[in-house]
Amino acid sequence: MTAADAAPRVTALRSGAREDPVSEVWRTLLSADLDRYRTLLAEALAPQRDYLTDAERALYDGGKKVRPLLLSLSAHLVHGPGELPDKAARGAVSLEMLHVATLIHDDVVDESAVRRGVPSVNAARGPGQAIIVGDMQFVQAVRGFVECIDSDRDLGLVKSVLDVAYRICCGELDELRVDPSWRTEVLLERYWRTIDRKTAVLFALACECGIALVDGRTRDVRRIGHYGRRVGRAFQVMDDLFDLTQDESASGKPRGVDIARRRLSLPIVYAMAELGDDHRLSRFMRGEQPVPDDLTPLVDDVRATTGFARAYADARRQALDALEYLRPFPRNPYRDELERIALHVVDRGR
Repeated sequence: MTAADAAPRVTALRSGAREDPVSEVWRTLLSADLDRYRTLLAEALAPQRDYLTDAERALYDGGKKVRPLLLSLSAHLVHGPGELPDKAARGAVSLEMLHVATLIHDDVVDESAVRRGVPSVNAARGPGQAIIVGDMQFVQAVRGFVECIDSDRDLGLVKSVLDVAYRICCGELDELRVDPSWRTEVLLERYWRTIDRKTAVLFALACECGIALVDGRTRDVRRIGHYGRRVGRAFQVMDDLFDLTQDESASGKPRGVDIARRRLSLPIVYAMAELGDDHRLSRFMRGEQPVPDDLTPLVDDVRATTGFARAYADARRQALDALEYLRPFPRNPYRDELERIALHVVDRGR
């Protein structure tokens, strides 16, 4: 797909209308899984009851639980419609705890005051306590995965979880160590490596855990991991685009945060290459100008470039590639919904 082909989609993206099949899948196809998830989550959080505040509870209560959803759909893809094994249900809870740990640490690194429209853990408790609370979620997540083990094969899953946690940390550091003066080709390579580590690996892990925890075949675990990685990439690119299009009432954070923090997201990298080194956007991203009171002109500069549409085309390409990895699996309602979720990731702004 070219940037020109993507233009109608991008126009719709800017309108801000969204669909939400994620909630529908939880409510219909996976309603029993959701009830079980909530029960097991409450059980897993019980040891932390004395240490959790409203800020942490908001993280668990809010959100669409996309990663546990992917785990459940992947598990049912090969297991069928029956009740999942206990270790798979508990794995979904541990996965969400790992995700919450990354959100808390993200907000400390970014000094974010808001998460999903409410005060972040960082804002509510300060960075010191937030880091400890985030670590607690991570430790409890790993403990949960360890408790899922009932075979020698499952030991490899725990190693995968730790490998993913390590790569997420690498991705966070990579993002902080980017030099805006690097050549565009280098910036693009660094961007894709960073989002693979920071975002896509957790999507891949969710899908891999689903099949692994129902004792699926190794080759199916690999295939579904490739699907999840590409959905994760598309998800992150779309978040980069939403940062430039959605206002605070829709996204829970001010528009243009990536620009304010001089974070080189994909549309910004493309825009800098198109606008040139002397443009105000490029000069600002290199730190040559202070953060303005009004970011709107810089946001508008990015949105006016063909790079904005190009970034959307890249996200859609990742989603379409994800569908190819589902082809070897039998056609059933769970595969249908995995396909639907992949496309929803890039169509959710329409």
